[in-house]
Amino acid sequence: MPDQAVSLRGLRKTFGSVEAVAGVDLDVADGEFFAMLGPSGSGKTTVLRMIAGFESPTEGVVELAGRDVTRLAPFERDVNTVFQDYALFPHMTVLQNVEYGLRVKRVAKAERRERAHDALRSVRLDGFDARRPAQLSGGQRQRVALARALVNRPRVLLLDEPLGALDLKLREEMQVELKAIQREVGITFLFVTHDQEEALTMSDRVAVFNHGRIEQVGTPAEIYERPATSFVAGFVGTSNLISGYAAPAVLGKEGTFSVRPEKLRVVLGDGEGAGPDEHEAAGTVSEVVYAGPATRFVVDLDAGGRLIALQQNLQVSSMDVLGLRGSRVRLVWHRRHEFAIADAPAPGIPREAAHS
Repeated sequence: MPDQAVSLRGLRKTFGSVEAVAGVDLDVADGEFFAMLGPSGSGKTTVLRMIAGFESPTEGVVELAGRDVTRLAPFERDVNTVFQDYALFPHMTVLQNVEYGLRVKRVAKAERRERAHDALRSVRLDGFDARRPAQLSGGQRQRVALARALVNRPRVLLLDEPLGALDLKLREEMQVELKAIQREVGITFLFVTHDQEEALTMSDRVAVFNHGRIEQVGTPAEIYERPATSFVAGFVGTSNLISGYAAPAVLGKEGTFSVRPEKLRVVLGDGEGAGPDEHEAAGTVSEVVYAGPATRFVVDLDAGGRLIALQQNLQVSSMDVLGLRGSRVRLVWHRRHEFAIADAPAPGIPREAAHS
């Protein structure tokens, strides 16, 4: 088993009558890029703040590299944090910003300068030393904040929604950049985000949070392809549920099952139907959403329920696909792409009643 950079045991945090974190156990390996994913209020940021030392647990233990740091101050922990707003000093140059933490620690000027230059090189900002934050793009400011954290050579780097302030195009570029930087410096990155694509794109493993608890931990492929709960199925990507009377009618078995939209093949008219290892469900297209590279079909099944199918627009235009609204179709998918949802309501019980 690899060395654990972070270990959490029975971690709880309450604010008055509100239980923000409800008993979290988690291990993050040395050198891992680990994402904590969940909606607002799910407890992920509170867990990050307890690891950093900004919040004290109500119960439980925080260990860093096998050392119990639960009651230690933030400066006594071998971690650094990068926040969404970057918190750069506007009156300082890039180099001065990166050097700041070392200056506070009274590191000698020559060593301070050398380490700051190394940190800037690691985030690909050579030659930006004399600029001020106002002269940088959003992505460059984000990398300065990263260099300022890396210059202290922490065992673990904590990142709290660091890409949230960037526009979509720059955010996508920085996702690739951050992963490349993490590989290069080789330290553990613990990343908090509510963006599913961000977590899947960058992480070695993901923990999905909901109501202060972890619903599932796994690789991006495991989380997406084999969600353990109905919450994970719905939060990470689009959840297609086949349940109630539709399950035995379509699948020949009872329960609640899910299949991802991109796994469904939309068959019109007399097109090729299901093969020996496939399932098929007939229905009517109730809505068509054209999104450039792909089209989303909302299909009301004859057997009951509704599925969403995602189809690439390889040889069709928006007018072609929008004309399919109201058409009869068959949805076909391979059996290996359907999975049972363990915590879903029993057949015949409305979801609202099951959770009441």
